Order: sequence, then C-alpha cells, then structure tokens
Amino acid sequence: MQVLVVTIVHHPGDARISHRQIPALINAGHHVSLAAPFSAFDAQPADGVTAIDLPRASARSRGAARRAARDLLKSCGNDFDLILIHDPELLLAIRGIQTAPVIWDVHEDTASAVSMKAWIPTFARPLAAGLVTLAERWASSHVHLIFAEASYQARFKKLGVVVPNTTWVPETISESAAERVVYLGAVTQQRGALDLIEMARTLGRQVRVELIGPIHPSVAEQVRQAHDAGELIAHGFVPNDQALGMLDGAIAGVCLLHDEPNYRHSQPTKIIEYMAHGIPVITTPLPVAIDIIDDAQCGLIVPFENPAAAAAAILSLKNDQTRRKELGRAGHDAALRSYDWTSQGPLFAQALERILAHPNA
Repeated sequence: MQVLVVTIVHHPGDARISHRQIPALINAGHHVSLAAPFSAFDAQPADGVTAIDLPRASARSRGAARRAARDLLKSCGNDFDLILIHDPELLLAIRGIQTAPVIWDVHEDTASAVSMKAWIPTFARPLAAGLVTLAERWASSHVHLIFAEASYQARFKKLGVVVPNTTWVPETISESAAERVVYLGAVTQQRGALDLIEMARTLGRQVRVELIGPIHPSVAEQVRQAHDAGELIAHGFVPNDQALGMLDGAIAGVCLLHDEPNYRHSQPTKIIEYMAHGIPVITTPLPVAIDIIDDAQCGLIVPFENPAAAAAAILSLKNDQTRRKELGRAGHDAALRSYDWTSQGPLFAQALERILAHPNA
C-alpha cells in the first residue's frame, strides 16, 4: 500500500504522525510519503520515508501552504492508494479534485479550539467556529475519518475509527533522581506556560524545571527571560523519541493545562507519556485527566492556574521517595495495560487497510 501523509501545520517530526502512525504503517509493510513543511522547520524525514516539502501554514499566513498542498494533490493524488491528512484546512485543498481515498485524522475539537487561536480576531471567532462546523459536515460525506478521541465523533454525522494518542511504553523504568521535574509538549499560555514559569520561581533551586517542546511566540520572551535567569531550562523542540528519553528519572511530569473547551474532553498525551516512563503525574483537574489519575493511582491533582499548589505537590514528592516510586510504578503498569502503542499501532494500520479494501463504506 502506498500512503501519502500530508500536513501543512504540524512539525514533520510530530509525535502522532512521525513517531506512531508512520512507523506502524512501515512495520506493516507499507510505503509512506510525507508531505510536510520540512524546510520551514529545518527537519529531515525518518529513515524509510519519502519526503515532499511543503510551505508551512502559520497564524494568518496559510493561503500559500494550502495552495501548494492542493497543487500537489491535483498532480499526484491518484498515484497513491490512500491519502491521510492531518489539518482541517486541507479539506479545502482536496475539495473538487479527484484523488485516492482521503482520510482525515481529527486531532482535536476544532471548533472549540478556535477560541485559543490568538491570530483569529475575537470578533471573528464565532464565524470561524461556524465555518469549521460546515467543513466537518462536508467531511462527513466526502472523506473517511479517524479520531484521536472518541468524544470528537459527536461532531460528525459519520462514525470513524478511534486511534487514541497512546505512546511507546518501555518495559523497564528508571529510578527517580529526585532533582528535576519535566514538562513535555507545546509551550503555550493555555497549556500553562506562565504557570510553569511561576512554579519554577517558587521552587527556586530546590528542584530544576525543564520544558521540552516548541515555544509559542506569545510566551517566547517570558520563557527566554526565565531560562536566561536560570529559573528553568527551556530545551525547545526535541524529536519525540529523544524527548521521551528525557523524562526518565524525573521527580514528576507536570501538566498544567487551563480549563479550555478543547481540553475538557481530550486525553492529555503528556500524561500518558509520563506514566509510560514511570514518573508521577501532576495535573490540573480536567475531567479526562482526573479519570486517568484516579484509575491508575499515579499522580496528584492541583487547581487550575495555581503555580504555588503545583510547586507544593512537587516538593511533597521530592521529600517522599516511597510515595514517588509507588506512583511511578502504578503509572507504568497502567500504561503497559492500556496505553501502549505497540498494540495500538497494528490496529491503526489495519484500519487503513480496511478503508482501502472498502473505500465506499
């Protein structure tokens, strides 16, 4: 099977795309081409992947990338068996052209996420959310659907395959070194960037705080100042396979997401990644996060936008090695049982194979 994966928004090294889905397809014996903004991110394709460079869609500069993707799909969209798209704007790129069967991987509640797009003027956000709803209705009738969360299906007329954001789970875990905590993911205001900075200041030199992930321009200056002052370490973007290794041995992994509509029904991938690497989780009380922590008994829950509470939770774990190990081991056990991509990956590849076998279903 020849599969073309397309994104104009995500980094070519995006964890879901390049570290989970594409390896699953290659392991199943399929050939994958990835059309993505390689030059814009100064990125290289993984071994075994054919790279096609596209412009990047960013903030209000999205038209050129969308047109380039449309030109690509018009010229070679029938040269593949399946096309897997990862951005809602690519629905515009495929509309009205003949291609191989198209699958849209729905990563988020796109309409709810509009409220967090700083580049969309506040007055225009209701209109933008309405346009997203129209696009979803069109997609229900014209493309196949994959969902990162079962809850996203409620927005569509047609059911699809749920491919949750699980992760590769190591068989063994490292003992905590009790000197640092980690945050893995995009560093944005809604994901708690300013709370993480204040948390680091509260901790002072008692515990080192490390941020691993791309830093959004809206908080870049604050993060840079904190990094330069030695209050925390900001690593910036790190490829997912390397970033996961940086979790090993930390006191805890921190997830300080704000109470945003797009987060309320989503499984925070970083929580699963912390569990997989045997470190306790400290998270804000989003509903899915609470369910995961309660079921696995693997972490602590702190109030929204309360850096002092997060710092206190970290210190409580720093000073209680027995509790820290119990939570870490419980999380790792739960990750092996329920969140291991080793078992999810083949199911994803099989789902695409079924779509190819029955493209009109």
